Amino acid sequence: MQGMEILYEFVSPPSPCGYLPHRVWSLEYEMVGALTPAEYQQQLEAGWRRFGTMLFHPRCPSCSACQSLRVLVEDFRPNRSQQRTIKANIHDVELVIAAPSVSRRKLDLYDRYHAFQSLNKGWTEHAAKDAESFCSSFIDNPIPTEEWCYYLEGELIGVGYVDVLPASMSAIYFFYEPELRNRSLGTWNVLSLLAEARLRCLPHMYLGYFVADCPSLAYKANFTPNEVLGTDSRWRRFR
Repeated sequence: MQGMEILYEFVSPPSPCGYLPHRVWSLEYEMVGALTPAEYQQQLEAGWRRFGTMLFHPRCPSCSACQSLRVLVEDFRPNRSQQRTIKANIHDVELVIAAPSVSRRKLDLYDRYHAFQSLNKGWTEHAAKDAESFCSSFIDNPIPTEEWCYYLEGELIGVGYVDVLPASMSAIYFFYEPELRNRSLGTWNVLSLLAEARLRCLPHMYLGYFVADCPSLAYKANFTPNEVLGTDSRWRRFR
């Protein structure tokens, strides 16, 4: 298998932070033409993330609020709130795991989700996702990636993407039907991933960056026990 091939790399100029708007961020990027699961496992352990063919991590000189977070799969136990989410979804939400693909239903669901988040959570407004941009974000992946689709009475209500690696799974992105937000589908997706990671005997579930003061990211720390990557490049127990 071909090893990691970096096509180009750059550091973005300082700009308003996408997580904490009152701060400034800068990200380092590496666009890869080839990447093995083992190589990406090493990148994750060093604090990098992947979206499409682009690897990235923060390079903010005066801020360390972004912390890579991973859950210890074998020791995870759902708290009371998560148990309620399990009870609300386990019997009537169907999960289908397959290779990533694009469809009109997925595009429409993605757009409804982002329109809701823009209106209610202040996310930056975006243009409707077309098939080409959707594929570049979620379908054309350099390593094995699974698509997790959730259905309620035959209707698509949630879609998630996850990388499958030698010693972990890594959640990439999840979007859902905003009219069903009372079901806590984002939480249900993570709970489903953790259950599957345990079945596959994978020790870690990577959830991306935890930012304590960002409501869209702070929830990740509720999946315990977990670890965060310190500024000294060591993983330490967090909660």
